[in-house]
Amino acid sequence: MNFQELLSADSIVSLITLTFLEIVLGIDNIIFISIAANKLAKRDQPKARNIGMLLAMVFRIILLFGLSFIISLQEPFTHINWGWFHAGISGQSLILFIGGLFLLYKATSEIHEKLEKGGHHEDKPKTSASDKLTAVVIQIALINIVFSIDSILTAIGLTQVLPIMIAAVVISILIMMGFSGPVGEFVNRHPSIQMLGMAFLIMIGFMLIAEAAHDANVSILGSHVGAVPKGYLYFAIAFSLLVEVLNIKVRTKEEA
Repeated sequence: MNFQELLSADSIVSLITLTFLEIVLGIDNIIFISIAANKLAKRDQPKARNIGMLLAMVFRIILLFGLSFIISLQEPFTHINWGWFHAGISGQSLILFIGGLFLLYKATSEIHEKLEKGGHHEDKPKTSASDKLTAVVIQIALINIVFSIDSILTAIGLTQVLPIMIAAVVISILIMMGFSGPVGEFVNRHPSIQMLGMAFLIMIGFMLIAEAAHDANVSILGSHVGAVPKGYLYFAIAFSLLVEVLNIKVRTKEEA
């Protein structure tokens, strides 16, 4: 594709549509990064968020150059037939399943810690700030692999023009980096938003596990696991967040 074709109306519409789609699909990534970075000192939180978003961009661009490998992940490499349970395990379904379990573990452990300790993190004396930052970045990198694969597979269904996909990824990540700071600060100021964000992670974790089962064509007692429409999930997140923002405004007026 030459430069003139990249500037055509169809290409521009594809770029805008894909950029918007990448931003929507990146909401769960921003939620996870904000909650993970919340465990760090305030001076290290912007660094963790920026590193997390840059890692997301790098992972997506690398995966875009390996589209054939990403597509091959959808092919089952083994089959399970236990009579009452049937599944065709693929690389994609396995990654989504592990990522879903990780989100469930991360969210439930954070909720348990806040309930037990009241949200105050007791740092171990031997844990330095750099070690904590490294641990958070590793967590962000691991979950970025899951979100990146899901994002790229969705992008492939819209267009297969590599320059457009790379441009959409870069633009969307830069936009999300601009919003990740205010989102992170807003989450830090309101404990109820933190709890809501962890509830979102639990929902996303269950969604990833269900999506993994659907991609693997899991059948239990003859019943196949259906797909979970992501639009419903994102609408539930947006609606819950709107209600909580209204509650915060009401509480602020009552306290004034």
